[in-house]
Amino acid sequence: MRYVLSVISFCFLTLVSESQIPGTDWHIFRGKSDLSGKFDFEISSNPSLIWSVPTGARTKSSPVLSQNTIFFGNDKGELIAVSADGKVLWKYDSGSSIEAPPLIFGNKVIAGSTDGTLRAVDTKSGKLIWSYKTDNQIAGSANIWRIGSRTGIVVGSYDYYLHCVDPESGKLMWKAESDNYINGTPAITSDKIAFGGCDGVLRIIDPLTGKQKDTLNIGVYIAASPALSGAFASFGDYDGNLYYLNVVSKKMVWTISGCSTSGAIMAIPAIGNNVVVVGNEDKHLYCYNTGDGKLRWKFRTNGRINGSAVITPSKVLFGSADGSIYLVNLPDGKKIWSFNAGTAISSSPAVTRKGFYFLTDDGRLLYLADKESLK
Repeated sequence: MRYVLSVISFCFLTLVSESQIPGTDWHIFRGKSDLSGKFDFEISSNPSLIWSVPTGARTKSSPVLSQNTIFFGNDKGELIAVSADGKVLWKYDSGSSIEAPPLIFGNKVIAGSTDGTLRAVDTKSGKLIWSYKTDNQIAGSANIWRIGSRTGIVVGSYDYYLHCVDPESGKLMWKAESDNYINGTPAITSDKIAFGGCDGVLRIIDPLTGKQKDTLNIGVYIAASPALSGAFASFGDYDGNLYYLNVVSKKMVWTISGCSTSGAIMAIPAIGNNVVVVGNEDKHLYCYNTGDGKLRWKFRTNGRINGSAVITPSKVLFGSADGSIYLVNLPDGKKIWSFNAGTAISSSPAVTRKGFYFLTDDGRLLYLADKESLK
């Protein structure tokens, strides 16, 4: 496989994602704008189901959380707010399927839909604040950057563009063009926005201007999003290859070719604690060393793994299409705990110190926690 990596210097700016309370809020898909899926607090090794909320519609979305309210979308086109005790607070009908996880910014919950519209809805009332229209469907979550006093919301579209809009007005700030559909969520850290697409190119974009800084052409569909951790990025492709790249030195650290025998990598890798952890459509969760790409362990489920795992200092949390949620030991991949939800799970979790939230494919929101921690 031939790699083409342009050599363009980055300008180093201070970029800070929207603030949240660590271990309490989960404002964005994957918990942080870098999409690394790593957090520094532990969760219980033996959680129980506290409550389950049905929505009456299938979903590909994942939950987010702010100030004890959980938000998510479904295939019926509803953006839904649920209280910490499992009560539906409101539903906003977008009229078109909401596949992507929402983003919370201040008093707004922001979500794209398959009609190509990005909408901001008031978190308390469920009333529309603004909408922004792209020219094709939105399948990935929006993300946020902040540099000094400037802030932007970025989202990819099947119209081949990454769009950046003002979070207060929903007005266009800039657009960055690709050569095919943008399916995933852009990752943001330091001075860069990174995203891949169906053109097989990973692009690095300047947040302030939308100008392209660097590209990596792998020649295979990038169906999911990259995860960023400091100077490094990791992502998979539609052929099941996994990449670990130094975006500062412009060097590919390692590539795992054909880690999948039967499918694509649709999940976003989790990076942290010197490992990269990623699920695969071949039903396995894989763990690799960041330094040399050596396989540490793999864990087999009975279904495809399309949701993205998150990692704590000692555990990995993820769901599978076999209908189960799993906790496995990060050092060796041994199963700690599992819960059978009864139907496939494509969701990525929203995690707090007390517990975590998953969506099932049939549209149920599950809250699991250690009962003792809730007393």
